[in-house]
Amino acid sequence: MNPNVPSIEQLKEMALPAPVSYAPQTWGWWVLLALLIGACVLVGARRYWQWRRDRYRREALARLAELQSSEDQLDALRELPELLKRTALSMPSLWNTKPAALGNEEWQAFLTQHSTQPLPPDFSQQLALLAYAPDATLLALPTDQRQQLFDTCKHWVEHHHDVAA
Repeated sequence: MNPNVPSIEQLKEMALPAPVSYAPQTWGWWVLLALLIGACVLVGARRYWQWRRDRYRREALARLAELQSSEDQLDALRELPELLKRTALSMPSLWNTKPAALGNEEWQAFLTQHSTQPLPPDFSQQLALLAYAPDATLLALPTDQRQQLFDTCKHWVEHHHDVAA
């Protein structure tokens, strides 16, 4: 074997460099980290507060889904106006007001004011029909009109503005 050719036995282990800390070395990085953690805590707290505040909306949507899939369509249609009133009463910004006392035109104006999309002009009258019409009248409603009522109510519950009136 040629002595000039390097061999594996001649290799020596290299010394490892000194360990380097992953902690920031200047105070600016600590400030940035504190601001980032603070921002995350604030965003998380705000989302949790909003989630808790929208509990009434989630419950109303769950009840609306139960009504829509109910076998007894007559009772489901009868409960729609009550569900919208209870949802309106549960809006946190309206806890000091009385939307339950609103009549036909005022109720329509209230629903329209808090809606994100235009409602049918006779929506409150349709709700009054659901609440007070004879059973035969409700059973005679076409399926597409029933579905439209459910869809309008669902959209209002999902997307209504909860701002002071």
